[in-house]
Amino acid sequence: MISLEHLLVIPCVDQNNPFDISPDGTTIAYSSNISGKWELYLLPIDRSDQPQLVQPGPGNRFTPKFSPVTPELLMCVVDYDGSESYHLLLCDLAIGESIDLTPGETLQPNFSWSPDGRQVAFISNRTGIFDVYLLDLPSSTTPKRTETARHAGSTGHPIWDVCWSPDGNWLACSVETEGSDYGIYLISTQNEDVILLGESGIPINASEPDWSPDGSQLIFRSTRHEYYDIGAYNIETGRITWITDLDGDDDNPVWDTTGTKIAHIHNDKSLNWLVVQELNGSCDSYKVAAGMHSHPRFTHDSKNVIVLFENPHQPPNLWRISLESDPIHKLTNSASALFDDIKLIKADEIQYPGLDDAQVPALLFRSASTDLNILPAAVVIAHGGPNWHISQGWDPFIVHLVSRGWIVLAPNYRGSTGYGRTWQNASYHDMGGIDTNDVAAGTQYLVRAGLANPLKIAITGRSHGGFLTMSCLTRFPNLWAAGSGVVPFFDWVASHYAAREDLQHWNIQNMGDPIENKQLWYERSPLNYLEQVCVPVQIICGGIDPRCPAQDSISARDRLQTLGKQVDFLLYPDEGHTFLKKENILDAETNCVNFLARYL
Repeated sequence: MISLEHLLVIPCVDQNNPFDISPDGTTIAYSSNISGKWELYLLPIDRSDQPQLVQPGPGNRFTPKFSPVTPELLMCVVDYDGSESYHLLLCDLAIGESIDLTPGETLQPNFSWSPDGRQVAFISNRTGIFDVYLLDLPSSTTPKRTETARHAGSTGHPIWDVCWSPDGNWLACSVETEGSDYGIYLISTQNEDVILLGESGIPINASEPDWSPDGSQLIFRSTRHEYYDIGAYNIETGRITWITDLDGDDDNPVWDTTGTKIAHIHNDKSLNWLVVQELNGSCDSYKVAAGMHSHPRFTHDSKNVIVLFENPHQPPNLWRISLESDPIHKLTNSASALFDDIKLIKADEIQYPGLDDAQVPALLFRSASTDLNILPAAVVIAHGGPNWHISQGWDPFIVHLVSRGWIVLAPNYRGSTGYGRTWQNASYHDMGGIDTNDVAAGTQYLVRAGLANPLKIAITGRSHGGFLTMSCLTRFPNLWAAGSGVVPFFDWVASHYAAREDLQHWNIQNMGDPIENKQLWYERSPLNYLEQVCVPVQIICGGIDPRCPAQDSISARDRLQTLGKQVDFLLYPDEGHTFLKKENILDAETNCVNFLARYL
């Protein structure tokens, strides 16, 4: 068995937020948990020196971005307590000082420098909705906090990302629109002009904007058909040219420094690879190995692309892919003596019939040494999101479960991304319905296929996966030996009114108005059906979780205890939705595994 503690301390590069390359093209800034928490590091692209820790301090730091004109200035966001109340932190590398530019605010983790380095566009919910603001930075070399922040124009929707044009005239803002869709607004910094990207006057589902070096075009991803394609919007003509048109999602588009080619990631279900495409139409594909690539960035000479890569055998690291020769160089190193054992873990992409016979995609994890003559225990893992999907990336929790001899099934139920727009939208106004059915059908598949002991199948999941765990335990109580819900929610109504405004917007877009759809919200809330639970339950939650508030879990625990049900409850008062403290991560995941082991 591979130690969970050893797996959890293997350092990773942050796979959720981008890294950056310095203006002179020599240095990468990235976030890593080498020290046990997320901090910033600087690394020469040529690997001429070891990574250098940047000004350690309180909180966890993400999304480093160099000033476009002053390499000694590095901006990032910091989360001090895990509550996702991000702050802008300006680090002066020359004098070794940093300053919080936005104390007392709640920010999204995305921001953008102005091309002259004098301002930064950031996203704050200071008025109750996430809007974009412009912050004037000090002209002196010594950082000083300034209160000067101008509202840059509201779109009426929660803004998620912002990207400043190279000429300084436009802000490209990704905003939540209808359902799980996004839109891109172009907000002028010179006047009151606002443009919503669309075709023939009809807005399109678009996100992930990136400007050409001359600011004349904006590339983005959009589902004009079933899958995400890459489009380019011409500022002068207002027209969109479509660059890709393939089955499978294309995302993460970026320009090279010459404006003659782009890079993006092409996804094929649970795997993906890098694509570099000349504007004349020729393109080439690259990959480190079978797995997941993300956050591509061209080096300044446009001869290489830096990507983050991970797979079930390798934690997330930065790699340099040469476009002119064969070598692929690993830039960061997560060395571990466990890797030979980890390579015994198999991740097979499968399909199984749902309760309505639709084919549900899933990943089936097992050890290469699994004895199929003995029916093993199994764990079904429901992923969070729900607009996400289990892919062939790094997951130490799954590695450990499989190393115990258990089968792990990870369904990409309806509502998941990666399998087309129709599949993703199938749970619209039906969350806790069709997605729950798909997860439950996975258990029936394991039994029918002779892959697992029918008396020893448990379920677990985080966030929306924690909700689905409890939904499965109440709607299909006889399928399970136990269930562990991690940062779950139980009551759509209670968790909705306790959540942030942007999260409430998402709920209403995807489940309808809580008053108009009162019956649906009631029926899809596991809290109202806890008497159906007939196996031991574990609930793990964070005390400052802004997404799935702890009070909802406390109410569920109290109700389960009143009903005489067996419930194991763990509350981490100093954690939010994503646990950030190493000791809490290890304690929570160890307790989850030990709970499952008692019944498997």
